[in-house]
Amino acid sequence: MHTSSSALLQLLRLSSPALPVGAYAYSQGLESACDQGIIENEKDLMQWLTIVLQQSFLYQELPLFLRLYRAHQTADLDQQHYWNAYLLASRETRELRLEDSQLGMALVRLLKNQGLTQVIAWQDQECSFATIFSLACVEWHIDEQAALHGLLWAWLENQVSVAIKLIPLGQTAGQHVLQQLIPLIDDVITASLDIEDDNIGASCPGLVFASMHHEEQYSRLFRS
Repeated sequence: MHTSSSALLQLLRLSSPALPVGAYAYSQGLESACDQGIIENEKDLMQWLTIVLQQSFLYQELPLFLRLYRAHQTADLDQQHYWNAYLLASRETRELRLEDSQLGMALVRLLKNQGLTQVIAWQDQECSFATIFSLACVEWHIDEQAALHGLLWAWLENQVSVAIKLIPLGQTAGQHVLQQLIPLIDDVITASLDIEDDNIGASCPGLVFASMHHEEQYSRLFRS
């Protein structure tokens, strides 16, 4: 499926930090990692993001997103609910699960307000952000690989934005991080297409412990 110019614009809107779902309020453990001195500069940030991309996104986020996308394409309700539950169950801390479900419900409300009536079926149940993001991509005829790029880029841009505030990191340094990671994005997405069901699932212990620490962190800017 080819992504038309109008579909591409919809994807840019979905991936934009201006999308009013509150993603800016979450650091996904990055705040705790900075607080503990694990991430103190651009090099540390690059290493952290690279590991998350090569582990969590390659073996979990992207393969699960792809299955949700295809389940929406075929209107397979059983598969939609199965992979949505699988993704939520993969969140290893209370904070990470709350973040995912809160962003998912915020996207449901936004898209319902925008006239995407297909999301109404999800408004009374816990749903992952990726579940609703993939649904919107299918309804707006966004190609699956373009959708994968949009999901990953939205996460990465938010992480760099968080780091700019916390390290602190300059805007130019933030753009340098994004530029350096672009080739890795393509590699991770290509590799994720070949992940079989039995190979889905990965843990990033550093991220998990950072998220656990953040739940009890004395002073913080971000919700997770």
